[in-house]
Amino acid sequence: MSEPHSAAQPRTSPARRLKPPPLLFEPSEATADPEHFFDLESMEDPAELLARSTELTLAFRAAAERATEFQAMAAAQLADPQRFDRLPLAAIAERADWTEDYARKMVEFGRELLRDGAVAES
Repeated sequence: MSEPHSAAQPRTSPARRLKPPPLLFEPSEATADPEHFFDLESMEDPAELLARSTELTLAFRAAAERATEFQAMAAAQLADPQRFDRLPLAAIAERADWTEDYARKMVEFGRELLRDGAVAES
């Protein structure tokens, strides 16, 4: 798994908290076809294809960024020295498929998010 470089950067722009475009979930029959992807392959109008694929790109990017924030907050909580069951960085790194150095950065990022109240924001 690659390590996102922007994950350890705290958010500074309130505009990034806007909800992304909705991801429309595909029926199970459609996902069985490897060529099928959110019905993009059936769009013939390039303008429509560009618009919808851009919406999906932005939605996936926003979802990935938000998921990374939750990873960081969870890592910070698991590494909290006040927890009786706290995990060492090596164990957190192994669970998340990170390097130990990256786990350290994510714990620091998670602590910043928790301190700034990012948990309450959606």
